[in-house]
Amino acid sequence: MLEEFRLSGEKATFYRWVVAIAVMLSAVMELVDTSAVNVSLPYIAGNLSSTVDEATWVLTSYLISNAVILPLTGWLASRFGRKRILLIAVAGFTVASVLCGFAPTLFFLIVFRVVQGGFGGLLQPTTRAILLETFPREERGHAMALWGVGIVVAPIMAPVLGGWLTTDHSWRWIFFINVPVSIAALILVHAFVFDPPYLRRTAKRIDVWGVGMLVVGLGALQVVLDKGQEADWFSSHWILALAVLAGASLVAFIVWELLAAEPMVHLRLLKYRTFGAGVGLSVVLFFVLYGSILLLPLFMQEVLQFPAITAGVWNSPRGILTMVLMPLAGILIGRRWDMRALLFGGLLVSSVGVLWFSFLNGAASPWSFLWPQVLMGAGLAFVFVPFSTITVDPIPNEEMGFATSITALSRNLGASFGISIAATLLARRAQLHQSRLVGDVNPTSARTLNLLRAFRTRFMQGGVDFSTASHQAMGEVYKIILRQASIMSYLDIFRLLTLAFVIVSPIVWLMRKPHFKTD
Repeated sequence: MLEEFRLSGEKATFYRWVVAIAVMLSAVMELVDTSAVNVSLPYIAGNLSSTVDEATWVLTSYLISNAVILPLTGWLASRFGRKRILLIAVAGFTVASVLCGFAPTLFFLIVFRVVQGGFGGLLQPTTRAILLETFPREERGHAMALWGVGIVVAPIMAPVLGGWLTTDHSWRWIFFINVPVSIAALILVHAFVFDPPYLRRTAKRIDVWGVGMLVVGLGALQVVLDKGQEADWFSSHWILALAVLAGASLVAFIVWELLAAEPMVHLRLLKYRTFGAGVGLSVVLFFVLYGSILLLPLFMQEVLQFPAITAGVWNSPRGILTMVLMPLAGILIGRRWDMRALLFGGLLVSSVGVLWFSFLNGAASPWSFLWPQVLMGAGLAFVFVPFSTITVDPIPNEEMGFATSITALSRNLGASFGISIAATLLARRAQLHQSRLVGDVNPTSARTLNLLRAFRTRFMQGGVDFSTASHQAMGEVYKIILRQASIMSYLDIFRLLTLAFVIVSPIVWLMRKPHFKTD
């Protein structure tokens, strides 16, 4: 990209880092907004006279349109130009955000969220493609470290920001805060981002059949993943029908794209061994990451009864440490450390952190979560930067937009699978452990009798008669069983997530070691 302007030395360096800041602002804007909305659903539901279940469509609608547009980003950039697409995405996302803030009813909010999700889907792959093109291969580690810091900080700060704006002002301000950030991003992108000469804008026709199959397949899949547990999965006829529709549409789409002369999604890029391995690893990485992001706050609040603010604070060490160590990972890559070794080591260290969570119990204090998160956060710092750099290393620059759109989709799918499967296993394993624990409770054993007697005595001291106190004592024992079953289910899933990390770690060595060359 720099050759077009004949920049060199300090001017080239300045230009590169200004572009990095411009694209990071664009990407962070979307992450802050989407993460902040999660904490405001109860307020949105109350203010718009709807139930919380109905309000969850505010999240689902965004995810559906976001998932559909992600794989199309490369094609759109090749037709309209990367700079133009980014400017349209930032402006469109901001306008949709403002409309969301002024939405008078839940219906209009969901409609505007669909629009917002479509523009938001363009931001992540486009900004990453621009960043990778702007920096020469030997400096991409530093660039991805800076980009990664922004990507990590946003999900940490967004819930805090969203909670403050919602409680002290209004949930509508979650959408309005995009305006100043987008103005800064638009100015920088307009002034400093330019399309490289190899990005040829061609008047390719729109592949109506391909787009149709993609929209139907990903849309149906996202609804299945988001609503499956709530509807008891395949015992629900409409979930089963959507799952069949998603499978058939996506299989047909893959076949169609592989046979097309000018495909909209360049699935043939998966022929590059490093890129194909990276896409597979991305699905599992974000499966584990988002599965743990779902589990930890729930474990802290629902099982250990931590206040929401305590759970929020003690979930932050992982992200903070990742953010702090990412620049070090970039420096090591710049010094020609083997990125595969850094990535493999980061995965193993992270897996130890996840496994550590499986040794917690019902007496865990906030401090019990510190060292597992320190380990996981430290490991992830040496995962994200080399992973983002090495995965696209063999991809020609002219194909970079298509590659980043595929990796962005793999991240989203991994995150959706992680959240859905973790939520499902949490409920199913709790039921299994509950039935086992109930069967192990012997009403004639001395231990059970002593526990019942202790509860009954406490209730009778409060003025309750013997019969009522006996029933209440049985209720307390059952509560203990439920709590223990819940704890055991959380620990089971943490072990499963650890196993997923360990199993996929060797995939790293299928990737080719990058050979830095000047583009």
